This record gives sequence, C-alpha cells and structure tokens, in this order.
Amino acid sequence: MSGKFTFTMIKPDAVNAGNAGAIIKMIQEAGFRIVAMKKTKLTQERAGEFYAVHSERPFYNDLCAYMSSGAIIPMILEKDNAVEDFRTLIGATDPTKAAVGTIRNLFAKSIEANAIHGSDSDENAQIEGNFFFAGTERF
Repeated sequence: MSGKFTFTMIKPDAVNAGNAGAIIKMIQEAGFRIVAMKKTKLTQERAGEFYAVHSERPFYNDLCAYMSSGAIIPMILEKDNAVEDFRTLIGATDPTKAAVGTIRNLFAKSIEANAIHGSDSDENAQIEGNFFFAGTERF
C-alpha cells in the first residue's frame, strides 16, 4: 500500500509568476492536507545538496542555478496514496505532454521551468521532506 505523505516544492518560476496561491488551491481541492509549508530561498550549494542524485548529469549546474534563482515553497502533503495521486495532479515533467488541467499544463513554462516538484516514491518523499523540514513531526 502506498504511503500517506508526499513532498512537493513550488519552483522559482511559478513563485515569481505569482502562481503559488492558485497551485496551493489546486492541491487542497484535490484532497491533500498541507502538513508543513514554508517560503524560502535555496543557495546554490543547498540546491546542489538537494539535487546531488543528479550531480553527474549534464543539466546539474543549470538546475542548481535555476533552483537558487528565486523563492520556493516546499511542502509536505498528506492524503491516502499521496505520491501517486500527486504525480497525477502535477502532470508530466514536459508541460507540452502534461494532461489538460494538471498543474504543469496550467503553470509550467518549459520542461526546465516546470512549476513544481513532486516526489517519485514514498522513500524519496521521506528524504526530501526531511531535507526541508528536519526535526518537525509529520510522518
């Protein structure tokens, strides 16, 4: 059975465009409960730590620069089948392939500036949530 928690982060492009409120509203209307949320800005070093799994990929440096370019809003969400249901809500990474009405279909600018991050597994949701919210009770 899938877990009840997932991690998400509204990315700098969506925050800078003023879309955070609309995205949060969609998340709540889809039945997710926000367990933890904050607005913050990553340094390039901290972005590098979060995306360390991609450190050997050619897009790594650009990703770290982008993710440290403006404010982000990380959140821990609760709902039965959280990871899978949230991945459906946000849509495909490439917004041109995202289903109509998904967050990325509505708010993403490109495959790189795709508005929102969503954990891809229960294990990664735990790791990613702990990265931003270490020491807070939620899981």
